[in-house]
Amino acid sequence: MKPAVELHRSRYVMPVRFLFGIVVLLAGYLLIGFVPGAVPVAQSADSRYTGKQGEIIVVKVPADDPAARVQGRFLGRSISFFPDTRLEEPKGFVGLLGIDLQDEPGTHELTVELKTGEQSRTLRYSVSILKVKFHVEHLTLPKDKVDLDDKTLARWKAEQEQVKEALVTDSQSKLWQPGFVEPVSGKRTGIFGSVRVMNGQARNPHNGEDIGAPLGTDVLATNDGVVRLTVEHFFSGKGVFLDHGLGFYSMYFHLSEVLVKDGDVVKAGQIVGKVGATGRATGPHLHWGVKLNGARVNPYALLDLPFKGIVQSAAPVPVTDPASVGAPAQ
Repeated sequence: MKPAVELHRSRYVMPVRFLFGIVVLLAGYLLIGFVPGAVPVAQSADSRYTGKQGEIIVVKVPADDPAARVQGRFLGRSISFFPDTRLEEPKGFVGLLGIDLQDEPGTHELTVELKTGEQSRTLRYSVSILKVKFHVEHLTLPKDKVDLDDKTLARWKAEQEQVKEALVTDSQSKLWQPGFVEPVSGKRTGIFGSVRVMNGQARNPHNGEDIGAPLGTDVLATNDGVVRLTVEHFFSGKGVFLDHGLGFYSMYFHLSEVLVKDGDVVKAGQIVGKVGATGRATGPHLHWGVKLNGARVNPYALLDLPFKGIVQSAAPVPVTDPASVGAPAQ
C-alpha cells in the first residue's frame, strides 16, 4: 500500500504532464505561424465533405481579399475557384468539385492553394466519396452499331481526338450565371451511370442523361457559355459542346438540327438545336452530358446547386433573329 502522501502526489502527475504537452504543441503552432516563409496548412472539422459518385460538391474557401488566386487539386484534376458573390454567404471563394461516376469510393484529399500577393498557404480538405449502385441496362442494336469495322473504328478515334483538342484549353473566367436550365422536358430514358450491355457485351457506363422528346423539340442551353464545338459523329450524331468557363462543359447529342456554330456566345435558355435520333440512337431523344474539370457528373446535379436564378426548367426562349445564333452546322 502506497503512503498517503504518494497517493496525493500521483493524482496530479498526469494533469501536469498533459498541460505541459498542450503548451509545447501551442508553442510549435505559434512558431510555425510566425516563421518567415512558412506555409500554414489548414485542417479542421469544417474541412470535410461527402458526395456520391456523379455528384457536385460546392467547396467554400474563406478569404478576405477578392483578388486572391485560388486553385485546387483533386485526384489529379485541377479545380478552379471563383469569388462567392452571394450576399447571404460569407466572403471567400467557391469551387465546383465534380465527383466522377467512376472515382474510387473512400476518403481522398483536396488541396487548395490560396495566394494573396506574395503570401501563399495550402488548405487541405477531406472528401469522402460514396459508392453508387448504378442501373444495368440491356440494349439490342444492329451489329454494325456495336461491333465497329476498321474504317469506322478509325473514324471514332479521330472524332475522340477532335473533341480532346477542342476542349484542351479551359476558359479562364466563369461564364455561367445563377439559374441552370433543363434543356428538354421529357421522360428520362437513359439513366446516368447505368452500365449498358449491348448485344450481350458490357460497355462503358452511360455518362449523361437521355431525355425522350418528340422529334424537332427545342433543345436549350443549360446556362451562359460559348459554343466550343459542333459535330456530327458516329456515336453521338449531331452535337453541341458548350464551354461555361473554368473547366465546366455541357454536351447535347443526337440532334436533328444544330442551330449554333463554333464560337457563338449563348445565353441560358437559348435554343441551340432540335431533338433528333442521329448517331447511335434507337429513337428521338436528347443526350445531355456535363463534364466538370474532367469529371463526368450527373447533369441534373446542376439543378440542385445553391446558385438559383429565375429559370430552372425547360421553357423555350423565342429567337427573334435566327442569324444571331448562327446557321445549322454542315
